[in-house]
Amino acid sequence: LEIRDGKITGIFSGESTPFSGEYENVVDAKGRLVSPGFVDPHTHPVYAQTREDEFAMRIRGMSYQEIAEQGGGIRNSVRRLREMPEDDLKRQVVQRLLKFIAYGTTTVEAKSGYGLDTENELKSLRAVKYARDNLPMEIVPTFMGAHEIPDEYRDDKTGYVQLLCEEMIPAVSDANLAEYCDAFCEAGVFTAGETEEILRTALDNGMKLRLHADEFEAIGGVEVAASLGAHSVDHLMAVTESGMQAIDDSDMVPTVLPGTTFFLGHDRYAPAREMWDRGLPVALATDYNPGSSMTYSMQMILNLACIKLRLTPDEALQAATYHAAGAIAREDHKGCLSPDYDADFIIWETGTWDQVPYEYGTNKVLSTFIGGEQVWTRDQ
Repeated sequence: LEIRDGKITGIFSGESTPFSGEYENVVDAKGRLVSPGFVDPHTHPVYAQTREDEFAMRIRGMSYQEIAEQGGGIRNSVRRLREMPEDDLKRQVVQRLLKFIAYGTTTVEAKSGYGLDTENELKSLRAVKYARDNLPMEIVPTFMGAHEIPDEYRDDKTGYVQLLCEEMIPAVSDANLAEYCDAFCEAGVFTAGETEEILRTALDNGMKLRLHADEFEAIGGVEVAASLGAHSVDHLMAVTESGMQAIDDSDMVPTVLPGTTFFLGHDRYAPAREMWDRGLPVALATDYNPGSSMTYSMQMILNLACIKLRLTPDEALQAATYHAAGAIAREDHKGCLSPDYDADFIIWETGTWDQVPYEYGTNKVLSTFIGGEQVWTRDQ
């Protein structure tokens, strides 16, 4: 790879390396594998505390939905985030995203959604901005005030949707803190009609769209996202033929999150193999969050994608890089080793790609580079 000013300017193979000119730095990968850096297009890194107590409750037999009904789940994280000082939250978000870099992720989407009022959603998005300003990776901010119904609106969901549309979304837009708006269109959370109202408001306020849909039940979210021109629709464990056709007829990227199914102890995974065979640009993401997918590692997601989703190792790599970049509208400069693309790449311990998803539960990254600069190495 020839790199200048953070961009790939040439790719050469074979014994001859027709580079020209003098170089400030030459890195010899010594026959090791070099791949694009991972693009993780679905994460929730802005939270106050982990929820390992709920993990233990699930192991003892409670479902994710039962825990949520008793005040756990997202609402638990909301109460804790509201109590955390903003400076502490900013530091925590930075420390978490540094771990992503160590596992080879060079671009990440980061959602709010554990504040669920104007003050704390803005606080959360300022924490994302702080991370963007202090880390080398590209971080794509998403407003997700429509993540759950907060405690104070449990008996007035209409009032909360009104708050989202009339106050929260305009405030986020005015502060220029989010590129995207997301919502959780799911039974017991937001209906398809409520989701459409929220997303239309976001569009009117200059945000692009993405959507959580068909995680547990198909209630029309995929079709809403398609009708509004969302860039991605995510989860899809319960997607129907109608939903897949809606994706097929749109420009949306179907983003699947096998870590969530695995971590919740479920058996129904998104039909990624079927979607891929239909020609859909399937993307992979960690869904990193304290409740349903506690992993920074896209390497673990690749393993699950191969074993549970039946993607080949090569397909999984494409889903975690170029397709994932498409889910956040970065496919023209992220997720590919090609001239004019950002020089974001990984040097691996191994010399073969198949070994990355084959060996699970370990970190096989030797060095992570962003914009041509080494930002993490095993030896540091």
